[in-house]
Amino acid sequence: MANSGGHGSLGSPRSDANGRPDLVPAGKVLARALAAGWYELRGRLTAEADMRPLAGVYVRYTGDSTLGDAEVMLPAPAADGRIRVLLLFLDEVASLEFAPGVPDAHARMHDASLRRVSRFKALWSLSGGSSGAGRVARLSAWARRVRRRGLKKATDALYADYRRCTWPRGISEYAAWVRKYDTLDAAALDAFRQRARVLHDRGPLVSVLLVAQDASAASLRRCLDGLLAQAWERWEAWVTCVDPELATILDDYASRDPHIQVIRNARDCDRDVAFDAALARARGEFIVPMGTDCGLRPHALLQVSEAVASDSGLDVLYADEDRIDDEGKRSDPEFNPDWNPDLLRSRNYLGGCVAMRTALARASGGFRTGFEGSGIYDLVLRCSERAAPGNVHHLPAILCHRFVDSASPARTRDVAAAELRAVATHLERLGNGALVENIDEQAALRRIRWPAPQPAPKISLIIPTRDRGKFLQVCVESLLAKTTYPDFELVVVDNQSRERAALRYLERLSARARVRVLRYDAPFNYSAINNWAARQCDGLLLGFVNNDIEVIAPDWLEEMAGLALRPDTGAVGAMLYYPDDTIQHAGMVLGVNGVAGHIYAGRPRGDHGYLERTRIAQNVSAVTGACLLVRRKLFDDVGGFDEGLPVEFNDVDFCLRLQQRGYRNVWTPFAELYHHESASRVVADAGAKRAREAGIARMRERWGDLLRDDPAYNPNLSLHDLDCRLAFPPRVRNRAARGMGYDGAWLDASVPPP
Repeated sequence: MANSGGHGSLGSPRSDANGRPDLVPAGKVLARALAAGWYELRGRLTAEADMRPLAGVYVRYTGDSTLGDAEVMLPAPAADGRIRVLLLFLDEVASLEFAPGVPDAHARMHDASLRRVSRFKALWSLSGGSSGAGRVARLSAWARRVRRRGLKKATDALYADYRRCTWPRGISEYAAWVRKYDTLDAAALDAFRQRARVLHDRGPLVSVLLVAQDASAASLRRCLDGLLAQAWERWEAWVTCVDPELATILDDYASRDPHIQVIRNARDCDRDVAFDAALARARGEFIVPMGTDCGLRPHALLQVSEAVASDSGLDVLYADEDRIDDEGKRSDPEFNPDWNPDLLRSRNYLGGCVAMRTALARASGGFRTGFEGSGIYDLVLRCSERAAPGNVHHLPAILCHRFVDSASPARTRDVAAAELRAVATHLERLGNGALVENIDEQAALRRIRWPAPQPAPKISLIIPTRDRGKFLQVCVESLLAKTTYPDFELVVVDNQSRERAALRYLERLSARARVRVLRYDAPFNYSAINNWAARQCDGLLLGFVNNDIEVIAPDWLEEMAGLALRPDTGAVGAMLYYPDDTIQHAGMVLGVNGVAGHIYAGRPRGDHGYLERTRIAQNVSAVTGACLLVRRKLFDDVGGFDEGLPVEFNDVDFCLRLQQRGYRNVWTPFAELYHHESASRVVADAGAKRAREAGIARMRERWGDLLRDDPAYNPNLSLHDLDCRLAFPPRVRNRAARGMGYDGAWLDASVPPP
């Protein structure tokens, strides 16, 4: 493989037993590291005629990079096997190899060469590589994006479009991901059974609870077959038979395997009464209550048992899931975050594989009537109120297949209503006065309104500014005219403005009610300016607002204050839009593009995001400092913003220091504002570039491991884009359980359940 600017060969690498490329240590594949930038790969691909090779280029970044390994899928070759593709390396590359895809494809890459290309040549390729109306349209769209969002973000969006266009034809992204990384062959199953034998008595007995009601014979059989295929053998299943028509099937399975026990029950009894009958008989240390509309994968109970064996304090575990049809075709993966209580209140994201400590489930009151179809969700909420911090654990793997069916709209509305009751009673137990409402019954999405104390505490909104008086005026006037929160002040911090119009406006502002103008006569340092201004404020809450913000929702500050005043909340962020009504900020994901990125940036307003997450409040690791609210005491406790990060990443670092102390950062879509991003910032120069590079190095040194594994994201989702695409390959986790207790401090665990 050539270094920058040259040519070289790219041979077929060795492969391990699972068909993954056997990467050679850096220096044996590349003479020296490849610099970040644009490259063009050319070669000729051959494979067996009847195989879809799913070939790619496997990229390993240098050791100090926060970017995980990446496999870039190659496009379908031309008739003669030729491939030509543009690659973007986001950091220095230590090794680069051809990844042949599935093991039995026998794919080979011949005559491969890699050449560094200029940004202009890359732009030419991204826009189509030939003349014509299509190229003109794409370049015009790119130019409009540059004007609105800047060169980098516009080019990132163009490259994302290019990658979608060059994706191998005839196979979906998830189907390719499953074939490459999540297909269990005989060797994998044998390995699971060997792990189970090694663990054996050190792992828990697991009681699976099932209710045979309103199920087809086919789905019941598939569900039971999934149990019989478990690699972990220390399990039992208590199946409450409510439907006599299914009794024959259950008797057959029970006669074939003593793990399965059948409980006879009255016809058409409440599902949760049936679940509670099974819970009463469970002998296992953990229960796994599940519906007959899903099936566990062979390693599901093994992974639960291994997690419990490695951390005996775990109380609740859950995993990811997808859907599967009658022919075994998988679709619609739901890759969820680690423990995320605000998201859980807004949407039941737990999936079909949830394990709870049996003693905790019983102490929490077991299954209750009145939550038909949502009894498991209700029980998890109650268990989580009692669980110790860190004892709710996410297994980031597809461990459950939900069978494809056609749930009726009436059934969906019933589930939404039951989940609403579960959250309402949960909030009543917490005793915080919060109210819940459905915002979409079909999707079962909810909004929680968290009340602020009365009288409302004072909020100091700090707005650093320099010149560009037009943008400052729009910001200030919209805040004063539209914000309905009763007690706030604007603290405008002038950092060496010279523009006459700006100075005149600042002079007028000095005489306005609710406004103070402070002068900060020192070189620009976002962290230092805000830290200095915070010391001049007396608000119980501090808000940090860019001077190019414009209010959309009048109650934005009530929404953010209600969240920020909760005792377990750290920083709170808002939904920000570009002026063209595309998303600018809907929370940040660690590790994207090296440090952190704004997820969903550039998507149109109203886009639902991944699993509806742009529509509901949730915990995130970081929010932007362009509109951030935090309690004054917490700001002081963590030392404010790091003044060693003068321009970028200071907001991310601040949020991570709050999270490190056990506080949860929250993003809400119900506080909506426009952000004319960077409208008042000077054009970046060489000094700004050096400051950015120094900031990246500082963040990597301080937060390196966390930047690779955001607990509010998922290691099966990519860090190389903003759209929650799948990670090729998935990132391997190197940590034990992470999670925070579910508002345990708000509820006396000694109080018996209702």
